[in-house]
Amino acid sequence: MTPGDPAAEPPVLLRVDGVSKSFGGVRALRGVHFDLRPGEIHALVGENGAGKSTLMRILAGNLRADAGTVELDGWPRRFATPREARSAGISIVHQELSLVPNLTVAENVFAGREPTIRWLGFVDRGRLHEQAGELLRGLGLDLRPQAVVGETSVAMQQMVEIAKALSLACKVLILDEPTSALTGREVAALFHVLRQLRERGVGVVYISHKLGEVFEIADRITVFRDGENVGCVRTGDVSTDEVVRMMVGRPLSNLFPERAGDVAGEPVLRVEGLTRRPAFAAASFELRAGEIVALAGLVGAGRTEVARAVFGADRPDSGHIYLSGRPIRIRSPQQAIANGIAYLPEDRKELGLFLEMAIRANIVASTLKQHSRLGFMIPELQARTATRLSEQLRVRTESVASIVSSLSGGNQQKVLFGKWLAMAVKVFLVDEPTRGIDVGAKSEVHALLRDLANTGVAILMISSELPEVIGTADRIIVMHEGRIAGELTGGRMTEENVMLLATGHGEEVASVGAA
Repeated sequence: MTPGDPAAEPPVLLRVDGVSKSFGGVRALRGVHFDLRPGEIHALVGENGAGKSTLMRILAGNLRADAGTVELDGWPRRFATPREARSAGISIVHQELSLVPNLTVAENVFAGREPTIRWLGFVDRGRLHEQAGELLRGLGLDLRPQAVVGETSVAMQQMVEIAKALSLACKVLILDEPTSALTGREVAALFHVLRQLRERGVGVVYISHKLGEVFEIADRITVFRDGENVGCVRTGDVSTDEVVRMMVGRPLSNLFPERAGDVAGEPVLRVEGLTRRPAFAAASFELRAGEIVALAGLVGAGRTEVARAVFGADRPDSGHIYLSGRPIRIRSPQQAIANGIAYLPEDRKELGLFLEMAIRANIVASTLKQHSRLGFMIPELQARTATRLSEQLRVRTESVASIVSSLSGGNQQKVLFGKWLAMAVKVFLVDEPTRGIDVGAKSEVHALLRDLANTGVAILMISSELPEVIGTADRIIVMHEGRIAGELTGGRMTEENVMLLATGHGEEVASVGAA
């Protein structure tokens, strides 16, 4: 049998054929095709709004398709409810986990299905913990069934969701952005579990914007664009650039905009000896007009805490902050905003946006005084500002009256940028500006940051993605365990040097290519 011979192909566990779905006049899926084999990790990628989530919701029983068929183990299926999908062997782990934090691991895994003592009807705690422990050991997890879920890490909670799915005799496991809140070590642990599931014959659908992880873990990649399947490829047969081109319909050679050279102006923000124990100590650095400085380091190094202290969200124990050469004391975010300092937080949903309010209300949230008279908001002025910034940022929406929660992640991030661009920004602190958004939107955010710098704004960018750090920053400041470990410029800005500083090996940083 040749590799192209259908007889040589493994059997299909899940098959989607010609599935379509519309919401009002918007066509979310257009006759898509997708298949999953037993013991396969199949990545599903595409820009936000490409249709990935819609298809997964159909497979999980949350939505009904308008047309097309779904087959499981060769039999046509149509799931009216999530319970029906789970009973058939399809489980989905959403980005926002659905665990009960004050219950134990075992209680979450077997919620509603706890073993009971015959005749009495009481939960058999011994059997409950025994069955949960067996599942956890089968996944290679060192996690006590009696542990309270809310006291475990996000990575462990992710594993509990997977154990819960397997307790339901899961054949198909759908993971939606499973590593968005995980550290590198936790991602490695998750991948170890996924490889075990592959060995056991479970089919895994892996949805992620992180193409590096997709190429590391997936056997095949299916690409969605504008509600259609534009191709399915074996991971080893394509490059990242080719997959990106399939996703966005064009090459993204300009993912990181070109630097304009050494155009940095006078120092705008200077920080001296800033300390907030135990998070960080003796942080000293400066930002100059027109430059992007990346603050890099491992999770827990104190990067976000430094930004929050500069913005006044947390009060430092000691240290000094200077703005354009004059000392300032920032005791609250309101004082920071009044001085032209903006902060784009890592968690846009919890800390940055009012999700159930309109785009226009979010965009003018930092400039309410400028959009009101005698304490009353001026709707026309609100709408004019919001429309101008939405068009400038290319927010994809029918109207600035649209509710923010209805937007894709990339468009929500643009609205958050708009909130700060409505004011006169001198210093922009941006924390993980492209987390959870697709590659096309990332390119737009990178271009936006460079455009802002070109207007003279001083930008401090916190990012855990080393390609983004290297590709976007003019200088890199690296933190290690709450202290600044070093600064990199020019040819010394390499991923290897960043990691050496971030892990406390600054003495080994290469000097090759030093400016």
